[in-house]
Amino acid sequence: MGTVTRRQLTNVLAALSIVLILAGLAFGLPALNRALPADRSIAADRPFRIGAGVSVRPPPGAVLDVTGTRPGATDATALFRIGPVQYAISVRPYDGTLTSAAARLRQRITDTSGYQVTGAQLAVATASGLAGLQGGYAAPGRGGRYAVFLAEGRTIEVTVSGADLDLGNTLPAIEASTRTLRYERGR
Repeated sequence: MGTVTRRQLTNVLAALSIVLILAGLAFGLPALNRALPADRSIAADRPFRIGAGVSVRPPPGAVLDVTGTRPGATDATALFRIGPVQYAISVRPYDGTLTSAAARLRQRITDTSGYQVTGAQLAVATASGLAGLQGGYAAPGRGGRYAVFLAEGRTIEVTVSGADLDLGNTLPAIEASTRTLRYERGR
């Protein structure tokens, strides 16, 4: 058996150090991520900038879920929670009509297993003058609402989902929030 040189000992120690650092990253970062809350408090009395020039006043009592929120200059998403109800707003580039944007959103909803669009689709407008279409959808034990608006080559898609009772209790506040959607050119 040969002797261990100083260089070999240094290499072994360096390799062990790298393994310990990688283990710390592999186990420590996920643990830290789980320890941090996903929900952030937000003010309902002022507009929240979603991104891509779109803002909204969140409903009272809503929290921002940072795991589903992605600000951006051309694509942006904000996910709010009001108790167990999810309120999502997505902004994406789009060059079609309002009718085709609504059909595209309805198709994505019905592509989810067990979900179906219910009732008639109705015209809706925001306080800032954005014209849109809205409707409802359902799945076993869950209900939902959707709305889609167009603003200068962008769709603003709103989806709301929750258990029927929870949804019924929060829907008036969410509808009031949706009416505050605003698009500002150049933002």
